[in-house]
Amino acid sequence: MEGWLHIIRSNRLGIQSSRKRHFVLKGNVLHCYKAVPTSDSEDPARITLIDSSTRVTDNGRESINRNVFYLFTLYSTSNPSEQLKLGARSSEDAARWTKSLMEAALMEIPNNSKEDNVVHSLKKTGSSSRLDQKDERRRSHSIDWTVFSSMNGDPITSDVIAPSMWTIIGCRNGLRLFKEAKDADSPNKDWEDHPAMMAVGVVDAASEEVFQTVMSLGQSRSEWDFCLLEGNVIEHLDGHTDIIHKKLRSDVLQWGMKRRDLLLRRYWRREDDGTYVILYHSILHHKCQPEKGYVRVWLKSGGYEITPVNQGKQSVVKHMLAIDWKLWKSSLFSNTSMCITTKILGRVAALREFFRAKLGDFGCSDFSSDYFTREMSLPRSENEETKLETQSMDDNTGTENFAEESHCPTPGHVSSGSLHQLNDAADEFFDVPAESEYDQAETFWPSNETLLAQSVEDENQNKLCAASDFIKKLHDIAAQTIGSNDLEDASATASMPCHYGTTLPKDTNCSTDCSWSMADPSTFLVRGESYLHDHQKIKADSTLMQLVAADWLKSDKREDDIGGRAGGIVQEYAASGGSEFFFIVHLQVPGSTTYSLALYYMMDTPLENVPLLESFVKGDDAYRNSRFKLIPYISKGSWIVKQSVGKKAGLVGQALEINYFRGSNYIELGVDVGSSTVARGVVNLVIGYLNSLVIEMAFLIQGNTQEELPEFLLGTCRLNHLDVSKAVSINSS
Repeated sequence: MEGWLHIIRSNRLGIQSSRKRHFVLKGNVLHCYKAVPTSDSEDPARITLIDSSTRVTDNGRESINRNVFYLFTLYSTSNPSEQLKLGARSSEDAARWTKSLMEAALMEIPNNSKEDNVVHSLKKTGSSSRLDQKDERRRSHSIDWTVFSSMNGDPITSDVIAPSMWTIIGCRNGLRLFKEAKDADSPNKDWEDHPAMMAVGVVDAASEEVFQTVMSLGQSRSEWDFCLLEGNVIEHLDGHTDIIHKKLRSDVLQWGMKRRDLLLRRYWRREDDGTYVILYHSILHHKCQPEKGYVRVWLKSGGYEITPVNQGKQSVVKHMLAIDWKLWKSSLFSNTSMCITTKILGRVAALREFFRAKLGDFGCSDFSSDYFTREMSLPRSENEETKLETQSMDDNTGTENFAEESHCPTPGHVSSGSLHQLNDAADEFFDVPAESEYDQAETFWPSNETLLAQSVEDENQNKLCAASDFIKKLHDIAAQTIGSNDLEDASATASMPCHYGTTLPKDTNCSTDCSWSMADPSTFLVRGESYLHDHQKIKADSTLMQLVAADWLKSDKREDDIGGRAGGIVQEYAASGGSEFFFIVHLQVPGSTTYSLALYYMMDTPLENVPLLESFVKGDDAYRNSRFKLIPYISKGSWIVKQSVGKKAGLVGQALEINYFRGSNYIELGVDVGSSTVARGVVNLVIGYLNSLVIEMAFLIQGNTQEELPEFLLGTCRLNHLDVSKAVSINSS
């Protein structure tokens, strides 16, 4: 992999700047050049080794000096202060680099001769090598070399068997129109007044071009969006989330209606297959109060899904809206609401004709800067943009300014070693953690007003027997601990300690709010025995472990290793001499208040009888990160939440930080949801709808070799209408 990237740095005042460099990734070694190297023997300006401790995070889309970059950060888990933030000019380039760097971090150096060549290349320049004996041992034992069988991703778009949530209602202007199917036990009484509607069409353009066009609020918007009168960005929250304000044109509305506007939280992400997802929902914000003469409508959920087809030459565009138009006695004017919504969904046809008129001559200069403009304004011309880009290319081929040249090493000297050194530490700039990684809590979560508004508006029979006996024991423990007091009273009593494993009640019928049960394993798809040959997945028929307890906790700090705490069910059962083994999945949601969801899975089979699980438990973090997989599924909830979470299996350790804790009879996986900008955006959206959702999940260890297939589920869970107000507070010690 090679190409131009921009090194992003911040000075002491927090002002970011970019510096263009040519990067070449050869095996595990990342080379940095000031210009395109003319030969393989040319020495780079900087060089560093990508090893198993290197992580890559997606920082999203940022504007730096009126230029938009898609940022990603390299850092070392062994030394988090070693960070290198890089920016690409397109999301596709950023995705390719991110994938290549992740593969490089897991790449095996095939033989000693290649390793010696790498060491020699580093030593030739007088620089120190990071391939010491300790690193060699770590690379020999910690990395799962079979991970490359899964790096290309599964071709199936969903790993969950679920009914379709859409019903086709007709076609118009070359678009298929759908209406959201109503759940049989949907609690929404006003569902018929504001149903979700969707338009689907094919656009003759690459998915990234369509994505940039939809995200733009600049002048180009008027060339296809017949609904928007004016749009601007109110606040940029992070690289994937912002607050935008839109005013609608009067001719889109019915005769006699007052003017309408919307205040939206907008979130976007790119999937591994090149699909872009853009999600919107209405919020309240102190910087944008309702204007006189306008009625602010409420967008319950909406957005776009842009999927590449025909080898990336075309895109299937899905546009969904569920809007309360704030009509007087809206139940009497449901046809009017649907008429307006259907008219706005026609923007997909306008988008299709916009690209068809371009005849393939599409320039993205219009979208390089106006995404972050506060008002609709005339963007920089294509000639000016081309001139600037050409000048930038010239700068990198030998015409760098004196201030930059004075800090660059001579051609005969190359420095290497750490990611931090790639940042040109000798100059006046220094690297700081990405702002989006350490923003304050109000950046990550909606305000209380927002949450209030959102809530108003919107393997064997024996094993099973052993598990059921154990559950009875757990219930006895719970009864002895809290007596006849209910869980809410227990959480409200400051003097009562938390008894880990009993704070979230079980309800197999899922009729009780804020409860748990096991989900049907056959809902989820796993790799079959012939997967390596035909990539076919099959229904899971059972789980290795049983979910025996769950915790729903809150604290003013992150809580780790709850399985090892005295008084919890894990330690109490270990003290009784039982042979059961616990697998604890601990999801940690950060903020001013940290919420923890801990799921306790148990099996009475000796660990040695399950080789794959034994390898996982006894392996190191790098191996575990390359194998632990989650399949999410929102079985009941609004479209926007289902779309944001998805139904695709993913390697959790490749996207989020996981802290592993090992005990004599358990292993705990502390998943830090706040370690990823993308994940925070999803949680930020889900948290507002949490008490109206039914969430199902399945956990497994990915099978990469024939001996490890077919895959099996470790366990499943079904969480019924969780409520943040019912989380049990952990007493501060």
